[in-house]
Amino acid sequence: MKQFFSKNGILLLAAVTIVAVIMCVVSAVSSGTGILHNVAGVVASPFRIAGSAISDWVGDVHSHFQTVEELQRQNQELRRENARLKEENRQAEIDSEENARLRSLLNLRQQRRDFTLESAHITEWSSSNWASTLTLSKGTACDIAIGDCVVDEYGYLVGVVTDAGLNWSTVTTILDTDSQLGALVFRTGETTVAAGDLSLMNRGKLKLSYLESESSLINGDLIVTSGLGGYYPANLVIGSVEEILTDDSGLTRYAILSPKTDMASLVEVFVVTDFTVVD
Repeated sequence: MKQFFSKNGILLLAAVTIVAVIMCVVSAVSSGTGILHNVAGVVASPFRIAGSAISDWVGDVHSHFQTVEELQRQNQELRRENARLKEENRQAEIDSEENARLRSLLNLRQQRRDFTLESAHITEWSSSNWASTLTLSKGTACDIAIGDCVVDEYGYLVGVVTDAGLNWSTVTTILDTDSQLGALVFRTGETTVAAGDLSLMNRGKLKLSYLESESSLINGDLIVTSGLGGYYPANLVIGSVEEILTDDSGLTRYAILSPKTDMASLVEVFVVTDFTVVD
Protein backbone atom coordinates (compact mmCIF):
# COMPACT_ATOMS: atom_id res chain seq x y z
CA MET A 1 0.00 0.00 0.00
CA LYS A 2 2.84 2.26 0.89
CA GLN A 3 4.33 1.69 -2.50
CA PHE A 4 0.98 2.57 -4.19
CA PHE A 5 0.78 5.97 -2.51
CA SER A 6 4.36 6.72 -3.18
CA LYS A 7 3.91 5.97 -6.86
CA ASN A 8 0.46 7.58 -7.36
CA GLY A 9 0.30 10.33 -4.66
CA ILE A 10 0.95 13.18 -7.05
CA LEU A 11 -1.82 12.03 -9.38
CA LEU A 12 -4.28 11.71 -6.51
CA LEU A 13 -3.39 15.21 -5.27
CA ALA A 14 -3.94 16.63 -8.74
CA ALA A 15 -7.30 14.86 -9.04
CA VAL A 16 -8.47 16.19 -5.67
CA THR A 17 -7.40 19.72 -6.62
CA ILE A 18 -9.31 19.53 -9.94
CA VAL A 19 -12.46 18.27 -8.20
CA ALA A 20 -12.25 21.10 -5.66
CA VAL A 21 -11.91 23.73 -8.40
CA ILE A 22 -14.85 22.24 -10.32
CA MET A 23 -17.01 22.37 -7.21
CA CYS A 24 -16.11 26.02 -6.59
CA VAL A 25 -16.97 26.92 -10.18
CA VAL A 26 -20.29 25.07 -9.99
CA SER A 27 -21.09 26.82 -6.70
CA ALA A 28 -20.28 30.24 -8.13
CA VAL A 29 -22.34 29.68 -11.27
CA SER A 30 -25.33 28.42 -9.30
CA SER A 31 -25.39 31.55 -7.04
CA GLY A 32 -27.06 34.97 -8.02
CA THR A 33 -23.74 36.78 -8.08
CA GLY A 34 -21.94 34.56 -10.54
CA ILE A 35 -18.82 35.73 -12.27
CA LEU A 36 -20.35 35.64 -15.73
CA HIS A 37 -23.38 37.51 -14.49
CA ASN A 38 -21.21 40.15 -12.86
CA VAL A 39 -19.00 40.46 -15.92
CA ALA A 40 -22.07 40.96 -18.14
CA GLY A 41 -23.44 43.51 -15.72
CA VAL A 42 -20.19 45.48 -15.65
CA VAL A 43 -19.95 45.47 -19.46
CA ALA A 44 -23.63 46.53 -19.96
CA SER A 45 -23.68 49.22 -17.30
CA PRO A 46 -22.03 52.01 -19.40
CA PHE A 47 -24.40 51.27 -22.28
CA ARG A 48 -27.41 51.48 -19.98
CA ILE A 49 -26.18 54.87 -18.66
CA ALA A 50 -25.54 56.18 -22.20
CA GLY A 51 -28.95 54.97 -23.39
CA SER A 52 -30.68 56.69 -20.48
CA ALA A 53 -28.82 59.95 -21.20
CA ILE A 54 -29.72 59.80 -24.91
CA SER A 55 -33.35 59.12 -24.05
CA ASP A 56 -33.44 62.11 -21.69
CA TRP A 57 -31.79 64.36 -24.33
CA VAL A 58 -34.28 63.31 -27.03
CA GLY A 59 -37.10 63.98 -24.59
CA ASP A 60 -35.74 67.45 -23.80
CA VAL A 61 -35.33 68.29 -27.52
CA HIS A 62 -38.88 67.16 -28.28
CA SER A 63 -40.21 69.20 -25.35
CA HIS A 64 -38.21 72.24 -26.53
CA PHE A 65 -39.64 72.06 -30.04
CA GLN A 66 -43.14 71.67 -28.63
CA THR A 67 -42.57 74.78 -26.50
CA VAL A 68 -41.23 76.77 -29.48
CA GLU A 69 -44.21 75.74 -31.65
CA GLU A 70 -46.61 76.73 -28.88
CA LEU A 71 -44.90 80.11 -28.48
CA GLN A 72 -45.05 80.68 -32.24
CA ARG A 73 -48.73 79.80 -32.29
CA GLN A 74 -49.44 82.14 -29.38
CA ASN A 75 -47.41 84.88 -31.09
CA GLN A 76 -49.46 84.52 -34.28
CA GLU A 77 -52.68 84.66 -32.29
CA LEU A 78 -51.48 87.79 -30.47
CA ARG A 79 -50.55 89.43 -33.79
CA ARG A 80 -53.99 88.66 -35.22
CA GLU A 81 -55.62 90.00 -32.08
CA ASN A 82 -53.47 93.13 -32.19
CA ALA A 83 -54.39 93.72 -35.84
CA ARG A 84 -58.07 93.25 -35.03
CA LEU A 85 -57.90 95.70 -32.13
CA LYS A 86 -56.05 98.25 -34.29
CA GLU A 87 -58.75 97.97 -36.96
CA GLU A 88 -61.50 98.33 -34.38
CA ASN A 89 -59.73 101.38 -32.92
CA ARG A 90 -59.30 102.91 -36.39
CA GLN A 91 -62.98 102.32 -37.16
CA ALA A 92 -63.96 103.77 -33.80
CA GLU A 93 -61.93 106.92 -34.58
CA ILE A 94 -63.61 107.18 -37.99
CA ASP A 95 -67.04 106.73 -36.42
CA SER A 96 -66.21 109.28 -33.73
CA GLU A 97 -65.09 111.83 -36.33
CA GLU A 98 -68.19 111.14 -38.40
CA ASN A 99 -70.44 111.60 -35.37
CA ALA A 100 -68.66 114.85 -34.51
CA ARG A 101 -69.20 116.13 -38.05
CA LEU A 102 -72.86 115.15 -37.96
CA ARG A 103 -73.34 116.89 -34.62
CA SER A 104 -71.61 119.99 -35.97
CA LEU A 105 -73.73 119.86 -39.12
CA LEU A 106 -76.89 119.56 -37.05
CA ASN A 107 -75.78 122.59 -35.06
CA LEU A 108 -74.97 124.44 -38.30
CA ARG A 109 -78.40 123.64 -39.72
CA GLN A 110 -80.03 124.92 -36.54
CA GLN A 111 -77.97 128.11 -36.58
CA ARG A 112 -78.39 128.79 -40.30
CA ARG A 113 -81.99 127.92 -41.02
CA ASP A 114 -81.73 130.25 -44.02
CA PHE A 115 -79.41 127.70 -45.69
CA THR A 116 -80.16 124.61 -47.74
CA LEU A 117 -77.11 122.37 -47.33
CA GLU A 118 -75.94 119.37 -49.34
CA SER A 119 -73.15 117.25 -47.87
CA ALA A 120 -70.43 115.86 -50.15
CA HIS A 121 -67.16 113.98 -49.72
CA ILE A 122 -63.90 115.26 -51.12
CA THR A 123 -62.66 112.81 -53.75
CA GLU A 124 -59.59 114.70 -54.96
CA TRP A 125 -57.32 117.55 -53.93
CA SER A 126 -55.44 119.59 -56.52
CA SER A 127 -52.82 122.02 -55.32
CA SER A 128 -50.03 123.77 -57.20
CA ASN A 129 -48.09 127.01 -57.04
CA TRP A 130 -51.01 128.92 -58.54
CA ALA A 131 -54.15 126.86 -57.89
CA SER A 132 -56.00 125.26 -54.97
CA THR A 133 -59.08 123.24 -55.88
CA LEU A 134 -60.90 120.14 -54.73
CA THR A 135 -63.37 117.75 -56.33
CA LEU A 136 -66.60 116.71 -54.62
CA SER A 137 -68.60 113.49 -54.90
CA LYS A 138 -71.85 115.25 -55.87
CA GLY A 139 -72.97 117.57 -58.64
CA THR A 140 -75.96 118.91 -60.52
CA ALA A 141 -78.06 115.82 -59.71
CA CYS A 142 -78.09 117.09 -56.12
CA ASP A 143 -78.85 120.71 -57.12
CA ILE A 144 -75.22 121.78 -56.79
CA ALA A 145 -74.47 124.63 -59.20
CA ILE A 146 -71.63 126.94 -60.18
CA GLY A 147 -71.42 129.83 -57.73
CA ASP A 148 -72.56 127.86 -54.68
CA CYS A 149 -70.53 128.48 -51.53
CA VAL A 150 -68.92 125.52 -49.77
CA VAL A 151 -68.43 125.40 -46.00
CA ASP A 152 -67.07 122.95 -43.43
CA GLU A 153 -69.12 121.48 -40.60
CA TYR A 154 -68.65 124.62 -38.51
CA GLY A 155 -69.90 126.92 -41.24
CA TYR A 156 -66.43 128.28 -42.09
CA LEU A 157 -66.00 129.14 -45.76
CA VAL A 158 -63.98 126.64 -47.82
CA GLY A 159 -64.52 128.01 -51.32
CA VAL A 160 -66.93 128.37 -54.22
CA VAL A 161 -68.15 125.83 -56.81
CA THR A 162 -66.60 126.79 -60.16
CA ASP A 163 -67.54 123.73 -62.24
CA ALA A 164 -70.15 121.00 -61.92
CA GLY A 165 -71.21 117.76 -63.63
CA LEU A 166 -73.99 115.29 -62.95
CA ASN A 167 -72.25 113.55 -60.04
CA TRP A 168 -69.19 115.73 -59.39
CA SER A 169 -68.25 119.34 -58.82
CA THR A 170 -65.07 121.39 -58.56
CA VAL A 171 -64.49 123.85 -55.75
CA THR A 172 -62.01 126.70 -55.97
CA THR A 173 -60.83 127.25 -52.40
CA ILE A 174 -60.48 130.67 -50.81
CA LEU A 175 -56.68 130.25 -51.11
CA ASP A 176 -56.73 130.00 -54.91
CA THR A 177 -55.37 132.97 -56.86
CA ASP A 178 -58.70 133.20 -58.74
CA SER A 179 -60.67 133.47 -55.50
CA GLN A 180 -62.19 136.88 -54.69
CA LEU A 181 -65.02 137.59 -52.25
CA GLY A 182 -66.75 140.64 -50.85
CA ALA A 183 -65.79 140.70 -47.17
CA LEU A 184 -66.78 142.46 -43.98
CA VAL A 185 -64.91 143.20 -40.77
CA PHE A 186 -67.31 141.67 -38.27
CA ARG A 187 -66.35 144.03 -35.41
CA THR A 188 -66.60 147.33 -37.30
CA GLY A 189 -68.74 146.56 -40.37
CA GLU A 190 -66.01 147.84 -42.71
CA THR A 191 -66.32 146.38 -46.21
CA THR A 192 -63.25 144.98 -47.96
CA VAL A 193 -62.25 142.25 -50.42
CA ALA A 194 -60.74 138.88 -49.46
CA ALA A 195 -58.76 137.24 -52.26
CA GLY A 196 -56.21 134.52 -52.93
CA ASP A 197 -52.65 135.70 -53.41
CA LEU A 198 -49.82 133.96 -55.27
CA SER A 199 -47.21 134.78 -52.63
CA LEU A 200 -49.45 133.69 -49.73
CA MET A 201 -51.15 130.57 -51.07
CA ASN A 202 -48.32 128.18 -50.23
CA ARG A 203 -48.42 129.50 -46.67
CA GLY A 204 -52.13 128.69 -46.44
CA LYS A 205 -53.04 132.41 -46.17
CA LEU A 206 -55.05 134.91 -48.21
CA LYS A 207 -55.11 138.67 -48.60
CA LEU A 208 -57.55 141.33 -47.37
CA SER A 209 -57.39 144.34 -49.68
CA TYR A 210 -59.02 147.74 -50.21
CA LEU A 211 -58.92 148.77 -46.59
CA GLU A 212 -60.35 152.19 -45.81
CA SER A 213 -57.83 154.94 -45.13
CA GLU A 214 -59.20 155.37 -41.62
CA SER A 215 -59.56 151.63 -41.03
CA SER A 216 -59.41 150.57 -37.39
CA LEU A 217 -58.60 146.97 -38.31
CA ILE A 218 -56.58 145.11 -35.68
CA ASN A 219 -54.94 141.70 -35.45
CA GLY A 220 -57.45 139.01 -34.57
CA ASP A 221 -60.43 140.74 -36.23
CA LEU A 222 -62.90 138.24 -37.69
CA ILE A 223 -63.60 138.56 -41.41
CA VAL A 224 -66.90 137.30 -42.88
CA THR A 225 -68.60 137.42 -46.27
CA SER A 226 -70.45 140.68 -46.87
CA GLY A 227 -73.32 139.17 -48.87
CA LEU A 228 -73.54 142.36 -50.91
CA GLY A 229 -75.44 141.87 -54.16
CA GLY A 230 -77.02 138.65 -52.91
CA TYR A 231 -74.59 136.48 -54.87
CA TYR A 232 -73.09 134.85 -51.78
CA PRO A 233 -74.63 134.35 -48.33
CA ALA A 234 -73.70 136.93 -45.72
CA ASN A 235 -71.73 136.27 -42.53
CA LEU A 236 -69.88 133.14 -43.64
CA VAL A 237 -66.65 133.15 -41.64
CA ILE A 238 -63.61 133.50 -43.92
CA GLY A 239 -60.79 133.93 -41.42
CA SER A 240 -59.10 136.22 -38.95
CA VAL A 241 -56.53 138.99 -39.36
CA GLU A 242 -53.02 137.77 -38.71
CA GLU A 243 -50.96 140.78 -39.76
CA ILE A 244 -51.56 144.30 -41.11
CA LEU A 245 -49.05 145.63 -43.65
CA THR A 246 -48.46 148.54 -46.02
CA ASP A 247 -47.70 148.00 -49.70
CA ASP A 248 -44.48 149.10 -51.37
CA SER A 249 -45.90 152.52 -52.24
CA GLY A 250 -46.56 153.21 -48.57
CA LEU A 251 -50.03 154.46 -49.43
CA THR A 252 -52.24 151.39 -49.19
CA ARG A 253 -52.63 148.98 -46.33
CA TYR A 254 -53.64 145.36 -46.56
CA ALA A 255 -53.95 142.44 -44.16
CA ILE A 256 -52.96 138.81 -44.20
CA LEU A 257 -55.81 136.47 -43.29
CA SER A 258 -55.56 133.05 -41.71
CA PRO A 259 -58.54 130.88 -42.80
CA LYS A 260 -60.73 129.52 -40.05
CA THR A 261 -61.20 126.19 -41.80
CA ASP A 262 -58.38 123.63 -41.62
CA MET A 263 -58.00 122.76 -45.30
CA ALA A 264 -55.63 119.85 -44.67
CA SER A 265 -58.09 117.99 -42.44
CA LEU A 266 -61.18 118.31 -44.65
CA VAL A 267 -62.90 115.04 -45.51
CA GLU A 268 -66.49 116.14 -46.00
CA VAL A 269 -67.90 119.58 -46.85
CA PHE A 270 -71.34 121.14 -47.23
CA VAL A 271 -72.56 123.04 -50.25
CA VAL A 272 -74.99 125.92 -49.73
CA THR A 273 -77.37 125.12 -52.59
CA ASP A 274 -79.88 127.80 -51.57
CA PHE A 275 -80.15 130.57 -49.02
CA THR A 276 -82.44 133.35 -47.96
CA VAL A 277 -81.18 136.81 -48.80
CA VAL A 278 -81.34 139.00 -45.71
CA ASP A 279 -81.58 142.74 -46.47
